[in-house]
Amino acid sequence: MIKTRFEWTVVLLLAALLGTAWTVVSREPVSQASGPITLDEAPIVGFLAPDFSLETAVGQTLTLSELIQTNGASGQPVVLNFWASWCGPCRVEMPSLQQASVKYNGRVAFVGVNQGEDWPTVLDFGSEYNVTYPLVVDPENLVNRQYEVNSLPTTVIIDQNGVVREVIIGILSEAVLQSRVESLLAEGG
Repeated sequence: MIKTRFEWTVVLLLAALLGTAWTVVSREPVSQASGPITLDEAPIVGFLAPDFSLETAVGQTLTLSELIQTNGASGQPVVLNFWASWCGPCRVEMPSLQQASVKYNGRVAFVGVNQGEDWPTVLDFGSEYNVTYPLVVDPENLVNRQYEVNSLPTTVIIDQNGVVREVIIGILSEAVLQSRVESLLAEGG
């Protein structure tokens, strides 16, 4: 039985040394990358928003970088909303997104990225909520995976330079949406 402070200190030091040794011995080797790893694009606040191209209902290709850039210069902010028709919270926030898209038309781009549903479902949903901003379908959820969307709705706020400013998971209130958009517009001059 351990009785003295010295004995306790020895036991704790041995446990720490054994734990450190086990960590070093059991760790997996770091795999070698074929080149330098860059985080230029990531769906993380402070990084460039990953670019993508998806089709609209009328067969046009919508490319994120083209929405942001205007004549090679900084352009307009983008509100990227990931949604599905079966998502109750998506239905709750859709009127606020539509109202904001009308209010900020020409100054902020709004895009609704559907999570793999068919076009009739997407068009019915858009009609039900009188959505006038572009709705695109991500048929194989590639963009959803690229943006690490695990919950719906998810809204990604992207500034005039293509940098992710905020990722909001869950219902986006009208007040929060307006606050974020006004802040981006004020920064852009």
